[in-house]
Amino acid sequence: MDALSKAIIEQLQEDGRRSYAAIGKAVGLSEAAVRQRVQRLVDSGVMQIVAVTDPMQLGFARQAMVGIKVQGDTLVVSDALAAMAEVDYVVVTAGSFDIMAEIICENDDDLLNVINNRIRALPGVLATEAFVYLSLRKQQYDWGTR
Repeated sequence: MDALSKAIIEQLQEDGRRSYAAIGKAVGLSEAAVRQRVQRLVDSGVMQIVAVTDPMQLGFARQAMVGIKVQGDTLVVSDALAAMAEVDYVVVTAGSFDIMAEIICENDDDLLNVINNRIRALPGVLATEAFVYLSLRKQQYDWGTR
């Protein structure tokens, strides 16, 4: 990725609603060139342009990070987790857990159902540990591009 694409990403990390014209002025490109680069970055999966919300303010009162120990292929289990609507983040890890998955639910009953009846039922899942969120204190996506 070249310096101009990185500069465009950084502009959008500061303000995802910034116009292509304003970005072009900041990085030295035309509005059309910025639009094309942004589309290529989105199409290639390098970035997404989304509205980031606080799930608790939208009626999803229960969030948890779930550590999962797996026997066998962690990629198969992580793909099954990624297919679940309640799971918004899945990462294969090294350490105490093989996979970490963030789950967003409306209430404790829904969280229990997802963990007990769906995650633990997946072939290869040996154990789970839920870390229930009590308060969202910081969530930022402006760490740059390096």
